[in-house]
Amino acid sequence: MGWYGIRCVFGTRARDGRVYEERITLWQASSADEAIALAEAEAGTYAAGNGSHYLGLAQSYRLDGVPGAGAEVFSLLRDSPLEPDAYLDAFFDTGTEHQQHQ
Repeated sequence: MGWYGIRCVFGTRARDGRVYEERITLWQASSADEAIALAEAEAGTYAAGNGSHYLGLAQSYRLDGVPGAGAEVFSLLRDSPLEPDAYLDAFFDTGTEHQQHQ
């Protein structure tokens, strides 16, 4: 059994278009496929509870050891020709993010 961080993507209709949410949850499972199955089952419950839709994208990341303070729970590498500022603007700082602490 290992620990996996699973990123799932959700969508909700909004007054001026759509809102998308990327959510990372932790799962203890014997494989990435099992962790994804657990996360996708929970994603349906989560979506139903907040009026969103699970978009069918689940990405897995196997953690080293047991999660604790400072543990890396997800990592994704992406190739891009963009320079750093343009990359951040394109993918992470578009001005349309709903950033808040919960």
